[in-house]
Amino acid sequence: MLPGDKALWLPSALLLLQVPGCFLLSGPSTVTGTVGGSLSVQCWYEEHYKMHVKYWCKQSFITCDKIVETDGSEREVRNGRVTIRDHPANLSFTVTLENLALQDAGSYGCGVTIRWQENPTFRITVLVLPETATTTASHLKGITSAMGPSLSMSVHTWPSTTREDTSSPSPQPRSLFSSIHFLLLVFLKVPLFLSMLSAIFWVNMSQRCSGGR
Repeated sequence: MLPGDKALWLPSALLLLQVPGCFLLSGPSTVTGTVGGSLSVQCWYEEHYKMHVKYWCKQSFITCDKIVETDGSEREVRNGRVTIRDHPANLSFTVTLENLALQDAGSYGCGVTIRWQENPTFRITVLVLPETATTTASHLKGITSAMGPSLSMSVHTWPSTTREDTSSPSPQPRSLFSSIHFLLLVFLKVPLFLSMLSAIFWVNMSQRCSGGR
């Protein structure tokens, strides 16, 4: 590439500084869209470019590859997801990118075709953003609200489980007391009662024997 060609790839704002009073093309330096949406770019040109072909191109390291161009009329021309329309009345043309994808981000250019000369272009940066934070937050809010009742129910079930655990051992002291009472009855009260009966029987027998003598 020749040293003089470097100036052709400078932004149009720098070209205007290099040649005071020279107006070629102008437009926004940056445009932004979201995935799945669309964006429009309006580029302005000089009056003596009114009858020239206008185009939208993708900037590469050396060239700007044409994507879509006008056909010399004011009707809209489409190439895939990109359309272009010339508005000679206000010396501008509009480019629309539809159904944006992340791969559409990059450097583009508005251009005018001039025979036997280097085509003037104006460099524009296209930014494509993913889903907005608002949409993500609304999804999270919906998930949280859906899980809310189940979480509250689980919180309320814990105290009831704890009360059941603490009240379940209460019958154990009663059963223990019944077993002790049974052991006392068998090993203490019954033998004592039998001993008393034996003593009464022995006293009666002794009195009968002494009376007989």
